[in-house]
Amino acid sequence: MATQLQDSVEMVEFTLNGQKISARADETILKAAEREGIEIPHLCYSEREGQDGNCRACMVEIDGERVLAPSCCRYPGNDMKVQTNSERALHSQRMVIELLKSDVSEKPHTLHSELDYWASKLEVSTPRFKPRKQVAPDLSHPGIAVNMDACIQCTRCLRACRDEQNNDVIGLAMRGSHTEIVFDLADPMGESTCVACGECVQACPTGALMPANEVAMVEPDRQVESVCPYCGVGCQLTYNIKDDKILYVEGRDGPANHGRLCVKGRYGFDYVHHPHRLTKPLIRREGAPKSGDFTMEPNDIDKIFREATWEEALDMAAKGFLKIRDEKGPNALAGFGSAKGSNEEAYLFQKLIRTGFKTNNVDHCTRLCHASSVVALLECLGSGAVSNPVADVDKADVIVLIGANPTVNHPVGATWMKNALRAGTKLILLDPRTTELSRQATHHLAFKPGSDVPMLNAIMHVIVEENLVDKNFVAERTLGFEAMKKHLQKYSPELMEPICGIPAQTLREVARLYATANTAMILWGMGVSQHVHGTDNARCLISLSLMTGQIGRPGTGLHPLRGQNNVQGASDMGLIPMRLPDYYKVQDDSARHKLEQLWGSEIDSKPGLTVVEIMDAIHEGKLNGLYIMGENPAMSDPDANHARQALSELDILVVQDIFLTETAYLADVILPASGFPEKTGTFTNTDRLVQMGRTAIPMPGDARQDLWIIQQIAQRMGLDWNYDGPKEVFDEIRKAVPSMGGITWERLEREHGVVYPCEQEGDPGEPIIFTDRFPTTDGRGLFVPADIVEPDERPDDEYPYILITGRMLEHWHTGSMTRRSNVLDALEPEAVATIHPLTLEEMNVRPGEMVTLSTRRGEVSVVARVDEAVPTGAIFMAFCYYEAAVNKLSNAALDPAAKIPEFKYCAVKVTPGGEPLKFHSYGGGQSQNKLRH
Repeated sequence: MATQLQDSVEMVEFTLNGQKISARADETILKAAEREGIEIPHLCYSEREGQDGNCRACMVEIDGERVLAPSCCRYPGNDMKVQTNSERALHSQRMVIELLKSDVSEKPHTLHSELDYWASKLEVSTPRFKPRKQVAPDLSHPGIAVNMDACIQCTRCLRACRDEQNNDVIGLAMRGSHTEIVFDLADPMGESTCVACGECVQACPTGALMPANEVAMVEPDRQVESVCPYCGVGCQLTYNIKDDKILYVEGRDGPANHGRLCVKGRYGFDYVHHPHRLTKPLIRREGAPKSGDFTMEPNDIDKIFREATWEEALDMAAKGFLKIRDEKGPNALAGFGSAKGSNEEAYLFQKLIRTGFKTNNVDHCTRLCHASSVVALLECLGSGAVSNPVADVDKADVIVLIGANPTVNHPVGATWMKNALRAGTKLILLDPRTTELSRQATHHLAFKPGSDVPMLNAIMHVIVEENLVDKNFVAERTLGFEAMKKHLQKYSPELMEPICGIPAQTLREVARLYATANTAMILWGMGVSQHVHGTDNARCLISLSLMTGQIGRPGTGLHPLRGQNNVQGASDMGLIPMRLPDYYKVQDDSARHKLEQLWGSEIDSKPGLTVVEIMDAIHEGKLNGLYIMGENPAMSDPDANHARQALSELDILVVQDIFLTETAYLADVILPASGFPEKTGTFTNTDRLVQMGRTAIPMPGDARQDLWIIQQIAQRMGLDWNYDGPKEVFDEIRKAVPSMGGITWERLEREHGVVYPCEQEGDPGEPIIFTDRFPTTDGRGLFVPADIVEPDERPDDEYPYILITGRMLEHWHTGSMTRRSNVLDALEPEAVATIHPLTLEEMNVRPGEMVTLSTRRGEVSVVARVDEAVPTGAIFMAFCYYEAAVNKLSNAALDPAAKIPEFKYCAVKVTPGGEPLKFHSYGGGQSQNKLRH
């Protein structure tokens, strides 16, 4: 029976095994047969890696043609007669499978070998041919086992590495019978430039590339579809589970990743099974000192804490909060929520702070990452949301990437950028560091750190001066352009060249390239936002987009890349001190009254304190009680010694988490919570895509769901809360967040996800916004000029270098999860400071030696690693290592508009030498690939 296909597609009719069928002219015989339920053997072809035609297992016979044809590469034509099961075709298929079987070891490396499957289907038994010389396994990589005795050279791994992830690690070497798959220059995988995304493992059909520890030889008893718990890309994945243990993870075809994962998404899951998991409520022992000594072994915690019942711990927490609220006032309390938790958890948490604590002193890590971006977007465009999804880069002629290193921080998002660049899109990279994408950039502007505003103003100066402005867009959809035009007159490229370090001619070329592109998209990261002038940086990017009309269309727009898995959702839910759910100001009487009716409680109209302001208020004696859910400010806050001292001064600190984090060490009450794979809820990625995360495994010991814990504290503080699970909370969110009002729980269970705004049930959602108007009172975007603001702290004779903090590929945020994942810990087990070789020579330091970094706030000792990507005169360090907590050094100076600290710039001195680091390896892994460093 002919399959019904769309009339708009060019169709052909041909005969397949004696049956007349219709097919698309652009689909192969293999695909057409598959749709008709006819199996044809194939190994080098897969849905994701596409066709290659090298294995020849899929040969079919076509009437009138002398030779057989590979069905994965051959397209049908009208009146063509194809036979997949003729004697000639079957003989060829069997011969190919037999030859391939003779090439591989009899020892299986996976339970699901596609070669074995086809051998069974075609009844091919023991090969008649002499096997090739067997190769010893390569077990040099902690996450991937290389079994070349199972390799059939189908090249699916090569194409996965090259064409999907664009890492170019895997290749074919030699010729003829000597041909082999190699990593880089035939290096062991553990010493190659492999970034352990695992795409090759997922692509391999025979077990030649498999997860280490032979987990592929264990049959899972169930699979659970969920999303990744790490960065804001929001990759969908599948947990493979046996006896309530996660064996391994595979990528799923979600809108943001289409099956792709990175090293953290692939291997960063076993932290949930770590022996350090909190399984009982803990209460600080009477008289136990609140120390910042985080190098003690977790087994020693019974000297500081004692186990308690849930009843005792919850009562102590709630009574402590009530006592402070009633005696010292609501504003003596505060709460830090989590961007790692679900929308439902974030919503209930901020609701508890506002209606139980009765204050707006509620914040989360957005204050430390993209607060300045959100402030500028709300000010200029009326919305803090990204305008276009990351994958829209494939429709852009030009990509502008500034202050972001997506190959490290958003690796799957970076693959879409690399795919676009291969297809001809031009990249303008603006970053003081030389990132991986710089070698593919049309222009890499390695500007002086902290000089974003003069550089961006100079680019806009050229656009105005050379009449490259989109006059119609400016006239119809913006305000304030004349003031901006006047402001830019003093920012010529020639005047800005010595300030930002970029030649005037380069600034002019970049301005022309961006302004004259049909479609151009700007993406940025925390290199833009984490400055005292972070809001000004974002204002410049918005103005650049507005004056050229590069917004509101596919392949254009503005996208601040969100750092954590649910930082977008947590902000949407109102987990910020000056905004209610859906970003209404707390001073907005109408919005506040609507929520008061929904919640049955009054809400304070005064904006609350931000993260850093809360720490200052504690020091001043104005704030005495703090409830922290899933955040680790003892590691993530700037000037961490100051933050740790503040946490130790509280009358009561309640920490709800899955591990004894550096913050939990300072708590009075610790509440063991649910890990990501142990909960069901919704999560919103950087594209505004709302997705469902599902419970995969049970919680350990007496740990409890975060939603349950929040409700228990609420009930003990007099709130009549009885939500029956996350679905009921989500139903209330739809009423409190109009932009999500049309998204139902049932739809999220059924579909891969829904993009907001989606205000009415059945609406498809809007991946691209600002198409006709901006959500401002008059529908227009606003130009806001920005002047040069110096970093708060410049290098001087005593502190001559610049310290830049950030993240690394293998670890995430403060490391509490990834450093307890065996593979990730083995890949990067020790703290390092990366420094340019010329700067190391100036310091008289050799790579691998200890150095001590000192600022006006503290010092840490760390191993020096050479890295030409870091600009001369600067030091880069990730903030995930508790034994060398770089945020002891960072500057707490704030952007005046967004109250975000200046993580990306402070003055530092470097002294050769230092005490060896005292730490225990969370994951028990030892670095097996130090040679590559």
